[in-house]
Amino acid sequence: MAQEAWQKSSFSGGGDSDDCVELAARQDALLLRESDESDAVITATGAGLAALIRHLRP
Repeated sequence: MAQEAWQKSSFSGGGDSDDCVELAARQDALLLRESDESDAVITATGAGLAALIRHLRP
């Protein structure tokens, strides 16, 4: 996998702790990972990620 530019989710608390979700974009997909499990990456389409967020929001 190419070196991705990971960005911390704005929904993850402040500071530099390891308790956050990070996102990266590739030309063909969006990538998600938990910062403390950086080797476990979920690949999603934009529509798939939007559906997941809608499902998870209270």
